[in-house]
Amino acid sequence: MAHNIFKGLGIALVTPFTADGSVDYQALKKLIAYQLAGGADFFCILATTGETPTLTRDEKSKIKQMVVEMAGSKVPILMGCGGNNTADVVNELQTGDFSGIDGVLSVCPYYNKPSQEGLYQHFKTIAAATKMPVVLYNVPGRTGVNMKAETTLRLAHDCPNIVGIKEAAGSLEQVDEIIKNKPDTFDVISGDDALTFPMIACGAAGVISVIGNALPKEFSRMIRLEMNGEIESARKIHHKFTDLFNLLFVDGNPAGVKAMLHEMGMIENVLRLPLVPTRLTTMQRISECLKFRL
Repeated sequence: MAHNIFKGLGIALVTPFTADGSVDYQALKKLIAYQLAGGADFFCILATTGETPTLTRDEKSKIKQMVVEMAGSKVPILMGCGGNNTADVVNELQTGDFSGIDGVLSVCPYYNKPSQEGLYQHFKTIAAATKMPVVLYNVPGRTGVNMKAETTLRLAHDCPNIVGIKEAAGSLEQVDEIIKNKPDTFDVISGDDALTFPMIACGAAGVISVIGNALPKEFSRMIRLEMNGEIESARKIHHKFTDLFNLLFVDGNPAGVKAMLHEMGMIENVLRLPLVPTRLTTMQRISECLKFRL
C-alpha cells in the first residue's frame, strides 16, 4: 500500500531565466542549494510556479535532471504530470523519464470543465497507468472546476497509489471534510501559503509553497513549530508573513516570488510571456517588507 512521503515544507520550484529569456541553470543550482540549506522537506518541480507551459521538452528534461542530481538523495521529488487530455497524460506516464522522481502531481483538467464523474474517471485512469504515488491537485482558480471533497475521498479510497491532494480551493470546510473522512495512507497538502497555518491545524501534512522559494528557513520553522504543538510561536510567524502573502499574489504567480528573489539578489526578474513581472508599486512594497524581514 503506497503512502504519502510528501510532508512538511515542499518547494514549488521557480524556473529562473536570464535577461535574454533562456533558462538560468546557474541560478537554479544556487536556489536548490539555498532551499535545501533552509530546511526544504521535498521539491515540487515542473508545475505552476515553474512556468512549465512555456518550457521546451529539452528544458524540462535538464531542470528535472539538475534537481534529481542535487536533491534526489536528500529529499523526495514530486513532478508535475497532468493535463486536460487523459490519454496524453497516460501516454506521458508510460513513456516519459521518471528516473529519480518519487511521485507525480496531477492537476484537475482545465478549460474543458469536466463533471465530478469526469474528474473521478480521469484520475482513476491516470492512477492505473503508473506505479508511482500520485498527488492530486485541486486549484479551481486556475482550472475552472472544483473537485469536491466526495470525489477526492472516492479516489483516495478506490486508488491505492493516490496518496494525497494539493488542495488550493481556498475552502477550509472542504479541507476539513477530506481530512475527517480520508484513509490513513492519504494526506491533504496545502496549496496556498496563506492558508497553511489553519490547514495544518485541521490536520494537513504540509504545504507545496511558493514563498518557500525565497524564505524556506522561516516558513519551515513555522510548520515545524505548529506540528510540534507550539501553536503560539507558529502563529506569530504566520502573522509576520501575512503582508507578504498578499503581495506575492497580487500580480499573479510566480511574478511576486520572482520579484522577491530578484530583490534578494538571487535571480533576474524575468518571466516568459504570457506572464510579465510585477508592477513597480508591488515591487517597492515587497522590497519594504523584506527590510523588516521576520
